Amino acid sequence: MSLFPLVSPLPVDANNEVAELATFFNETLGFCPNSVLTMQHRPAIATAFIQLNKAVMANQGRVTSALKRLIGYVSSTKAGCQYCRAHTILAAERYGADEEKLVNICQYTTHPAFPDAERAALDFAIAASSVPNAVNSSIMEKLRQHWNDGEIVEILGVISLFGYLNRWNDSMGTSIEPGAIQAGEKYLKQNDWTTGKHSSEI
Repeated sequence: MSLFPLVSPLPVDANNEVAELATFFNETLGFCPNSVLTMQHRPAIATAFIQLNKAVMANQGRVTSALKRLIGYVSSTKAGCQYCRAHTILAAERYGADEEKLVNICQYTTHPAFPDAERAALDFAIAASSVPNAVNSSIMEKLRQHWNDGEIVEILGVISLFGYLNRWNDSMGTSIEPGAIQAGEKYLKQNDWTTGKHSSEI
């Protein structure tokens, strides 16, 4: 018998308020993730998380919905969360990220599909997701060359949101959904992606 998940998700209709808010994920992923269905064991946590997610991931302009998911991807890769890696690449695809970027996200520092502004944001994501924190003056300077204060707040909001999600899903061993598995296998197999502890077959 598998030790994971640590706590099993509840049905999607277990709490009316959570269910109504969670329709947000039908756009982002095509399904409500098991992470949220697990949070609803304490509905206040689930509702607060969904509201934060909506605020952080909203498209305010230049930090596009697709870029926010790619930022979440590199943050999750640095943290080693296979669950969030698959979810962010799926969401980036759904929000129209170029296939070249989806396939080559791990080579963003050199691949021509990524402009300098995106490289600066992704470098910042890796540094900010490191333990100990690796944000230094050089990374800050490059970030400020391309992004204004409000945009930097958006970028760090995404990184911080996934700091929470990475710890939640890797500690919980959240079971990964079929749609996320398909995206992981399509785009991430060459980048050593596996379902790991998140497989329902463990």
